[in-house]
Amino acid sequence: MSTVTIAHQEAKELVVKKLTEAGLNKEHAEKVAEILVHADLRNVNSHGVLRTEHYVNRLNAGGINPNANIQFNKTGPVTGVVDGDDGFGHVIADVAMKQAIEMAKENGIGMVTAINSSHCGALSYFVQEAAEQNLIGIAMTHTDKIVVPFGGKEAFLGTNPIAYGVPAKTSKPFILDMATSNVALGKILQYKEEGKEIPPGWGVDENGETVTDPGKVVALQTFGGPKGYGLSMIVDIFSGLLAGAAFGPHITKMYGDLDKKRKLGHYFCAINPAFFTDADAFLENMDQMMDEIRQAPPAPGFSQVFVPGEIEQMNEERNLENGITIASTVYQFLKK
Repeated sequence: MSTVTIAHQEAKELVVKKLTEAGLNKEHAEKVAEILVHADLRNVNSHGVLRTEHYVNRLNAGGINPNANIQFNKTGPVTGVVDGDDGFGHVIADVAMKQAIEMAKENGIGMVTAINSSHCGALSYFVQEAAEQNLIGIAMTHTDKIVVPFGGKEAFLGTNPIAYGVPAKTSKPFILDMATSNVALGKILQYKEEGKEIPPGWGVDENGETVTDPGKVVALQTFGGPKGYGLSMIVDIFSGLLAGAAFGPHITKMYGDLDKKRKLGHYFCAINPAFFTDADAFLENMDQMMDEIRQAPPAPGFSQVFVPGEIEQMNEERNLENGITIASTVYQFLKK
């Protein structure tokens, strides 16, 4: 597959141009572009600028409100709901996490659900926002059905990602961002775009059999069998039912029905360690814990033990300097 490497700032500007040309207001376009580029910088290209064309198509079809009036309703000292008015999930999620952060600073914890939203991109962005302010961040979002429940052969659940961000004193934050499927659907799409086979265990065909051709994938599998399946349901409960949104097979498709508003739900939580323990000691203990894990002897075939999120953070440092690498077809669309 042919790729092109461009400065992250150029990628951001190209995405903003594409989205504003499709009618999105500039402020929202800049936030969406920032979150997409955040994913590419971390080499999570499945959630990067690759998605721009889909967003443009959905804007053009009327499936996203380009001038959403996003409202926050505080429902208690540490709780609230963001109504996204069918706008971009990236912007809605950012508003929700910022409100959770403010409540956590004041009252120790903040929990916010978001409704009437759409795809919000990489959750790592939002939990990192909390971690950068010395808070623990948690984020969950449901997606339309593409994952088979454990023991089933037809899709019922979404990829339903969950993310945690935990601050440290001198180290970069601990960032865990993972789909509850073996991989995100975007990863399958990326391999298809790049003309590569996928590993067994990622996706199944219409008979529920594992396949390696990304073009034959009709559904994904959960990680860890019944464990990933259970966690996937938890994500749907927190970001779907708790938000008063749909679940599983009742969620509007991402790559179909482009004219329909998706009405997705999200869940965000920020926790202030200072309300539970000595804040400085907590940060220092996180440093110690991560340092000791890194010093654990590596198994055969591994050079060292990494902390979750560390490889992506190393990618980000390198790519900020050298540029992000994207498929040529994606670059051609952005430049067109």
